[in-house]
Amino acid sequence: MSHSIRFDVDGAGIATLTIDQPGRSMNVLDQALISELGAAIERIATDGTVKAAIVTSGKAAFIAGADLMEIVGIYGSGLSGPALMQQLGRYSLMLRRLETCGKPVVAAINGTALGGGLELTLACHYRVLADDPKAVVGLPEVQVGLLPGAGGTQRLPRLIGIQPALELMTQGTHLAPREALAKGVVHDVVPAADVLGAARRWLSGKPVAAQPWDQKDFRWKGGAGALHPAAQQVFTAGTAMIAEKTQHNFPAPVAILSCVYEGSIVPIDTGLRIEARYFTQLLLDPVYRNMTRTLFINKGAADKLVRRPKNVPPSRVTKLGMLGSGMMGAGIAFVSARAGMQVVLLDTTIEAAQKGKAYSQGLLDKRVAQGRMSAAERDALLARIQPTTDFADLAGCELVIEAVFEDRKIKATVTKKAEAVIGAGAIFASNTSTLPITGLAEASARPTQFIGLHFFSPVDKMPLVEVIMGRQTGDEALARALDYIAQIRKTPIVVNDSRGFYTSRVFMTYCNEGMALVKEGVTPALIENASKLAGMPVGPLAVHDEVSIELSAKIYKQTKKDLGAGYHGPSAIAVALKMVGLGRLGKKAGKGFYDYPPPGSDKSAKKSLWPGLTELYKPAKKQPTVDEVKKRLLYIQALETVRCMDEDVVTTAADADIGSIFGWGFPQWTGGTLSLIETAGLATFVAECDRLAAAYGPRFAVPQSLRDRAARNEPFHPAAPRRSAA
Repeated sequence: MSHSIRFDVDGAGIATLTIDQPGRSMNVLDQALISELGAAIERIATDGTVKAAIVTSGKAAFIAGADLMEIVGIYGSGLSGPALMQQLGRYSLMLRRLETCGKPVVAAINGTALGGGLELTLACHYRVLADDPKAVVGLPEVQVGLLPGAGGTQRLPRLIGIQPALELMTQGTHLAPREALAKGVVHDVVPAADVLGAARRWLSGKPVAAQPWDQKDFRWKGGAGALHPAAQQVFTAGTAMIAEKTQHNFPAPVAILSCVYEGSIVPIDTGLRIEARYFTQLLLDPVYRNMTRTLFINKGAADKLVRRPKNVPPSRVTKLGMLGSGMMGAGIAFVSARAGMQVVLLDTTIEAAQKGKAYSQGLLDKRVAQGRMSAAERDALLARIQPTTDFADLAGCELVIEAVFEDRKIKATVTKKAEAVIGAGAIFASNTSTLPITGLAEASARPTQFIGLHFFSPVDKMPLVEVIMGRQTGDEALARALDYIAQIRKTPIVVNDSRGFYTSRVFMTYCNEGMALVKEGVTPALIENASKLAGMPVGPLAVHDEVSIELSAKIYKQTKKDLGAGYHGPSAIAVALKMVGLGRLGKKAGKGFYDYPPPGSDKSAKKSLWPGLTELYKPAKKQPTVDEVKKRLLYIQALETVRCMDEDVVTTAADADIGSIFGWGFPQWTGGTLSLIETAGLATFVAECDRLAAAYGPRFAVPQSLRDRAARNEPFHPAAPRRSAA
């Protein structure tokens, strides 16, 4: 009995397949649905009473893609390549059966069709799409380290041409209905209510029950073939662009390019087998597992507030108090007002508060100029931000966030002033990046309602918020903080209190290792370039300039003052202290590890590494390999994450990986700091760290917990259920 597909045949012999999986808000391709589709396709092909077919959905969307929970469990499942390829080819063979069954089939796409959902429609002979901006189509598999494995790499380029198809697949682009029509992905775009009507009208005409690529006179749009000049140019340029963009860390874009190239010089059936081979190779590579697990499954759970205490009723912030209108405070005010909240933006002077509001004005003016919002919408949003110097204006705020200077006395003062005004049930949050929350909560009369909310700059672009639990922070404060983060559409991780918490603490090991390499005489250009080749968005010296070398020196001095003579600080802190002593404080000062163009310079002027750095630290005669530098920069971060796990600062591998990627840009291909260890193999990682410790110092020493875990071969992430390939 079919549970997910209704198969109705009318008097004219037109079968309508309505896909409507029970218990799901969207249709998702899982093994059960694929089996039902296979049976339905076979019935279309063999039932003499069926003359034609319409494939549509009973939900708001068509098919949202594959079930990632099934896919993520394939890596490490023990399936051999040939067995895996045979299972993976099942859906592709079904779609080939559909398009060659000799009966016209039309896809009535009433909503979003992504991945395998769009591949199903590409195997239909005609495609009608609802004229709804939410009804996007695309092949986004590259975003999880995969390629379209059910004919997408073969049908789409044959349909719209090699270059536009490669652009869509290697970037994972979603197309709105009119864009899909313009590119030739669909044949018609009609009002949503008329999708089925348009499908029937096509069938009532003279429908062709064959695909263009199965006809003798088929020609590729724009040309194809190993010797075609235009095709050669596309593949040559595409190879170079992908290499530059991915630094060879992501195998999927290269596999897509190979599928299209090889498929363009053979018949489609051979091309489908080529695609299946490359798809199988990707599933035997850990990169797809890493990206799928962290970027979609675990991030999706975090966005749904998996860490939220269940015993606290849902809440919403209608009025937010923002203390401090600098870059961080202004950014928080903007995203909160954008979410519909009234925001009281408070600073020591009205000029400073108004400047903070002007930050939102600047962002919104750009959107108006780009046609992304109206002037009226901009003005309405700005009206929700109230600049002030009066703490009395905080009355009625359900949540107050402070983002004042990293000074305990200043933070204590604003905490007391705010708590004197806000209601007894209000939550107070500190946006500190390093100062322990428990210590800051000592200034609060209600420490159970005091919590840390660590945003990242620029707030309007950075997706993560690190939620820090103080020793006395209660469940209600956590739940309401998470509800607020969901309101502003950010991704939360929850960590326990510690100096530097999780993200700042681990990120600074990256900056420190960059300085350690400088101190050893490794050329600055090698350091910066190796980091980018590893997948880091910015080199450790450049990013240290961004966050301020002076700030690192101040944190070191404050920590030493707090902890006493026994504290020695990061291994290469002497480099930061020397730079500060020379007045090279970082980007804001116009000079740090880099020299920066003076204000008002031509836009073409760029920063450059400070030549004096190699005079302070003479380059060593023998330079390390690029791989050695890459390994040092990545492994030191992974090791510090393990220490954070040991100290209960971060309590789940999912939070650790999400925080590393979305907080400071740890390479996505790794899946995060702990997934990197699993990718290398626990025993291999431990052995390499032992080598690094012997060569470079005790900061690479392996925690006993990791050594024991490696001996047990116990991963940080729970094993995914072992399921057969769909």
